[in-house]
Amino acid sequence: EDFLNLIFKAMMKDSLNSSHPVSSAVQSSEQIEEMFDSLSYIKGASLLMMLKHYLTKDVFQAGIEVYLHNHKYGSAQSDDLWDSMNEITNGTLDVKKLMKTWVLHKGFPLVTISRKGKIISLHQEKFSYRVEPDNWTSDA
Repeated sequence: EDFLNLIFKAMMKDSLNSSHPVSSAVQSSEQIEEMFDSLSYIKGASLLMMLKHYLTKDVFQAGIEVYLHNHKYGSAQSDDLWDSMNEITNGTLDVKKLMKTWVLHKGFPLVTISRKGKIISLHQEKFSYRVEPDNWTSDA
């Protein structure tokens, strides 16, 4: 329950225009410090949980073990984790492509489902908690 409450708080922050991606290139130590906030940690943790459930616990665990083995006593980048997961899935799933859609973009999708008779329609858009047109960026 505690983690679920943290996820909802992180989602609230992530729905604001002032949000930031979980992973991004940095140029200075100040930018690194800015990245390590509750949004990065909680959203990152929830994305890993989502991936674990999608791949199954055993496949995810095997991917983590490959990642830790390949990068012991060294440094790593986020792509290294996705590459380890790809190795375990034997290329049947492009985990890197899947996860980059989540970690390189701020915000999260809102999926609306509607039904007319036997026809079910899905519509996806970026969820925004507070829309402030004056503060929109070109990618909003």
